[in-house]
Amino acid sequence: MSWRKVVLRLVGLALLLLFLIWSYPYLKNLVRVVKLYRQPPPASLPVPVEGVAPSDLTDTWGAARSEGRRHEGIDIFAPRRTPIHSTTQGVVVSKGWNRLGGRTVTVFGPAGWRHYYAHLDEWETPAVGDWVEVGTVLGYVGDSGNAQGTPTHLHYGIYAGGEARNPYPLLAGPPHHERATPAQRPPAARAPSSPPRRRRGARGHSGGASR
Repeated sequence: MSWRKVVLRLVGLALLLLFLIWSYPYLKNLVRVVKLYRQPPPASLPVPVEGVAPSDLTDTWGAARSEGRRHEGIDIFAPRRTPIHSTTQGVVVSKGWNRLGGRTVTVFGPAGWRHYYAHLDEWETPAVGDWVEVGTVLGYVGDSGNAQGTPTHLHYGIYAGGEARNPYPLLAGPPHHERATPAQRPPAARAPSSPPRRRRGARGHSGGASR
């Protein structure tokens, strides 16, 4: 066997290994991932930072950032180490460090949307390939990455079809769990009315109502 064939086989094996490493989170939960793809995208989402109300949010989508970038997400400010919850069920597909986001977690959720959580002070238990539910704690608010020295906050981003999507309307819109309005509730059942009971020995009025 020539050395060229050996090199080609080694390169092929290396590429296969890289593919398996990349696809591990999806293969581990293959059935669940297929079901997630088939689900419709969420119409609303809960605020991921504990104790923050939708009315506390500010839409910073598209704001200018360093290096000529535009803000692709929302910054949610809170004290350091405030718990960060997953906004959806899904699979953790990445968990690591990058120059801009610092400590980050990405969750693959319904409709194939990727939910990106950045600037964490510390991670929680869920690892790459793990399944999470709505409300699972992913980590804690911090200022890691290029946010170091700024007020502690979570950068939350959503990516659909490879493109960034503004999370603000989904977080600040209708409540995530709406109660049925009166029009939606079924009418209360009424007890069947019974005719008035007639006293024994009573006689009917011959003239009825007066004219």
